Amino acid sequence: MPQATKSIYINGVWKASENGKQIDMLAPSNGKKIGAISRGDKADIDKAVFAARSAFEGVWGQMAAVDRGRLLSRLGVKILENIEQLASIEALDTGKPMTLARNDITATARYFEYYGGAADKIHGETIPFLNGYQVMILREPRGVAGHIIPWNYPAQMYGRTIACALAAGNTTVLKPAEEACMSIIRLTELAHEVGVPPGVINLVTGLGEEAGAALSAHNGIDFMSFTGSPEVGTLIQKAAAENHVPCVLELGGKSPQIVFDDANVDEAIRVIIAAIIQNTGQTCSAGSRVLVQRSIFEEFMDALAKRFRSIKVGSHESDLDCGPVISQVQCERVKGFLERARKNGIELIAEGSLDETAVASGFYVTPALLGPVDPASELAQDEVFGPVLAAIPFDDEDDAIAIANGTQFGLIAGVWTESGARQIRMAKRLRVGQVYLNAYGAGGGIELPFGGFKKSGHGREKGFEALKEYTVSKTVVIKH
Repeated sequence: MPQATKSIYINGVWKASENGKQIDMLAPSNGKKIGAISRGDKADIDKAVFAARSAFEGVWGQMAAVDRGRLLSRLGVKILENIEQLASIEALDTGKPMTLARNDITATARYFEYYGGAADKIHGETIPFLNGYQVMILREPRGVAGHIIPWNYPAQMYGRTIACALAAGNTTVLKPAEEACMSIIRLTELAHEVGVPPGVINLVTGLGEEAGAALSAHNGIDFMSFTGSPEVGTLIQKAAAENHVPCVLELGGKSPQIVFDDANVDEAIRVIIAAIIQNTGQTCSAGSRVLVQRSIFEEFMDALAKRFRSIKVGSHESDLDCGPVISQVQCERVKGFLERARKNGIELIAEGSLDETAVASGFYVTPALLGPVDPASELAQDEVFGPVLAAIPFDDEDDAIAIANGTQFGLIAGVWTESGARQIRMAKRLRVGQVYLNAYGAGGGIELPFGGFKKSGHGREKGFEALKEYTVSKTVVIKH
């Protein structure tokens, strides 16, 4: 990796920020400093956007789609060749267990494989028109794409947004989260090594209110991608709107797992637990509400609690079920939800336990199962972004739908029932971007369009659907 004071990558060159400032990086597992990154700001963003524009109008814009695809595919191979190093960086930087970090790096490589293969398959169409005319619809890249990436899955988010943007022919300027971006620095090094031309990928580390704000408001970008909170998403969308720049925003969720009385209970419990403790609950699509039909609520809670108590939390190196949360601020935020729930009389049904590797200086939260929870309460309405599962009973399909759809979010949902007719009814009525029937999540879901309704955001990432976001149609009318 480059020296910490040179974590900014513009036009193929590593450099320090123009202002010379730095940001310390802390390991979530023990709270200790593990390095520093450059604190870039508007001056660095200006240079990065200029470099990206030059590459778009030059070498990248002139490169054949098949050659772009080959470069992306080579980067996917290179990532897999460095999987252990990248996973170690990701685990140290984010606190996630090594097994999860390896899975994340594998998914990152898959994004570059997938979009490398898609680069020369972005097709246009023809339209029947008047006699003597030929009409073509072309799909062209938007230009310079800005990306603001969160701290929970830095490597995966790099693949999810950068690979798609490049496959479509855009160039990029990336502002990663200041809390965790070490794997992104290494991935950008690998992109350089496989021959991605200068200016195609530009990386500016720094604070959101400085570098991130400068990027989203820049009049030299043509598209904006952001994953994070609804509040920050609103600020980014407003800033981009000043320049009429379109956005794809993925802004979190309060996703329900809906369990009917005919569900396969053992399988449902296994997946429900995995969906709330993965990445210590710091996942936009975390299944943070479990809705259980009232006729089996007590029985199901007993079984779920038994499994919940077996959850172990420790350092990233211990490779247990959960690691720490990302920071002391996030730790206090999650614990604040739990303390308010206790004061409001919500029962703590079960919780996991801390391993001896969970040292006091680390940012640890014990996974918690609470219920029954009022569907209108804070715990059922707001995104905790931690390993906290709210259990809510329901009576019938109508009641389940009312509760499931009754938040400001609409990202993903799981439905557990053996009734095929009910599966279809529920899938159609749920106001979310993805519905899983007797499942939840799917190995990264690289091929599956992903995005939300309501305050979960708009636009779609992943799959071929995302390529539509990074391209724009052009109508060509020929008189002959």
